[in-house]
Amino acid sequence: MIMTLLNDDFLLGNDTAKTLFHDYAEKMPIIDFHCHLNPEEIYKNKNYPNITRIWLNEGTYGDHYKWRLMRANGVDEKYITGDGDEYKKFIEWAKTIENSYGNPLYEWTHLELRRFFHIDQELTEKSAPEIWKKANELLQKDDFKPRNLIKNSNVQVVCTTDDPASDLKYHKLLKQEEDQSGFKTLPAMRPDKLIQIDRDSFGEYLQTLSKVSGVEIQNFNDIIKAIHQRFEFFNEMGGRLSDHSLLTYHFKEASDGELNSIVNKGIQNQALSQDEIDQYLTMLLENLMKLNTEFNWTMQFHVNSNRDLNRPMFDKLGPDTGYDAVGTQPDIVTHLTKLFTKMQDTDNVPKTIFYSLNNNDWMQLATMMGCFQGGTVQKLQLGAGWWFNDTAEGMDDQLRIFAQESLLPHFVGMLTDSRSFLSYPRHEYFRRVLCNFYGKLVEQGRVPNNSEKLGRIVQDISYNNARNYFGFLD
Repeated sequence: MIMTLLNDDFLLGNDTAKTLFHDYAEKMPIIDFHCHLNPEEIYKNKNYPNITRIWLNEGTYGDHYKWRLMRANGVDEKYITGDGDEYKKFIEWAKTIENSYGNPLYEWTHLELRRFFHIDQELTEKSAPEIWKKANELLQKDDFKPRNLIKNSNVQVVCTTDDPASDLKYHKLLKQEEDQSGFKTLPAMRPDKLIQIDRDSFGEYLQTLSKVSGVEIQNFNDIIKAIHQRFEFFNEMGGRLSDHSLLTYHFKEASDGELNSIVNKGIQNQALSQDEIDQYLTMLLENLMKLNTEFNWTMQFHVNSNRDLNRPMFDKLGPDTGYDAVGTQPDIVTHLTKLFTKMQDTDNVPKTIFYSLNNNDWMQLATMMGCFQGGTVQKLQLGAGWWFNDTAEGMDDQLRIFAQESLLPHFVGMLTDSRSFLSYPRHEYFRRVLCNFYGKLVEQGRVPNNSEKLGRIVQDISYNNARNYFGFLD
């Protein structure tokens, strides 16, 4: 069956939107400033044996977006995360997709089939065998090696997500082959293990950080010295961003003596009160904000998520396997405001992008950010609709709030936040929503009907702003 949906003008609701997308936004390069691709897989550059491996169980990761839907469709876990036959897994995914009308995964799936494999068929249980055969044949070609999937998607920069203690081995190797690859692969620091002082592994992690940084860690100040050294190293490797996952957050400061006692308890794997955890996290974030300011990095905050709700399955499969939900801390922006107010006193508010999984926080974040702007164009930004909000409606809501409360033409735009080399059509999807957003404003008589001026704006949001804001290509 030849598809009539997802045609050239899907998501584009009027002539202005169509002009903005096709004449201005569509062919702009991509800067993917936040993703979870594995630099080792980029470097080794091996073909995937079949579409299940690249779509459902990619390399060292898996796609928990898809896994959630398959569970909802009653698929046995053997054919999701288990050792079931890979062809059978693909069939189960096809059966799931048949029931996913209205879910963004339906649209993303078929965009990826079209853009990478030139397959216009709808994926169904009936069409799955033919699609499996055609896709698998293409996957063995050079164009389907990871580096070519990135390059042929018109990507100029990929920022991976890296632990501060990483030696960035594969980034070093990729840096040597940058001209050959045709794009940059840069590290972005994500200190989750440093934040998680209440985990049993905290003391062991500090030993690793101590070894790689050359700083003997015995107290809180030593942690900051060690992380400063890692900022220097990442910066030399082209790193320009850090990323911080805060499921919840409560602002609570501590003295040096209190901090050292808390760190010692964490190292000894002793029980910590919630107040002690909050004190450690607050003082760590204050120092991380200072470091981001010192190195002129951008600090990303991913907040208000609720992780690993199905504890038996978490114990079996680990994190990022599809058992997370929207967080419900109602006052998280209040506590972030206290943090930023404190840091403004010493001029240590860095360039910042906020993402909240709970869209009820977006208006608070957008208005709070306006209190700390200055010195840099759109220094603080409301990030693209994240995770469960990564939908046409979520993107549109985020664009509307950003536009109403700040200066949307300065927005740095979309990111994949993905573990998949086939996720780049998400940038196309976002650009369509963006062009439709401005098209609606023109249709309502709210902005000038000037395609050239609006075209420059959508090109800036699609690519130019990210290039200028982050400075990757300077």
